[in-house]
Amino acid sequence: MKKVLVISSSPRRNGNSDTLCNAFMKGAEEAGNTVEKIFLGDKKIHYCTGCGVCTEGRPCPQKDDAASILEKMIASDVIVLGTPVYFYAMSAQLKTLIDRCCGPYTKIRDKEFYFIATAAEEGGEFIGHVFDNLQGFLDCLPNPVVKGKILCGGVWKAGEVQNKPELKEAFEMGRGV
Repeated sequence: MKKVLVISSSPRRNGNSDTLCNAFMKGAEEAGNTVEKIFLGDKKIHYCTGCGVCTEGRPCPQKDDAASILEKMIASDVIVLGTPVYFYAMSAQLKTLIDRCCGPYTKIRDKEFYFIATAAEEGGEFIGHVFDNLQGFLDCLPNPVVKGKILCGGVWKAGEVQNKPELKEAFEMGRGV
């Protein structure tokens, strides 16, 4: 049994990427894992100010939800990063959280990662850039392992993912944790 943390950065609850995150969660729970989802739209996370306090081993002086999310990331075995694709990159909500990992990023070690992304555009070589963005974060972490990626294109309006094969793929990927 693993501790799975799903971070959904969709600004829409039950939007397409959030729906794929829910399917992943259902599969992971069915497989006997402990699963928690953080919907970033419910959280207050300020931008990193670059003050450097966290790099000196002290807690970030900002009073928001970032510290508790980072603690959960450190304590988990598996981290799922779910995002809609905006201009071939991750959502601002997810990027803001990642930027706040500056101080404790070396403690986010030996984790399994899964990437889930949705985009309005179907196909195209540029949609995959979102995975490059996410991989850039992982390249800074000690010993991360990417275990799976789902990119579902051709979904714009909430609910369009319901008829896509990626919905079942997300469930099966979760079951395989």
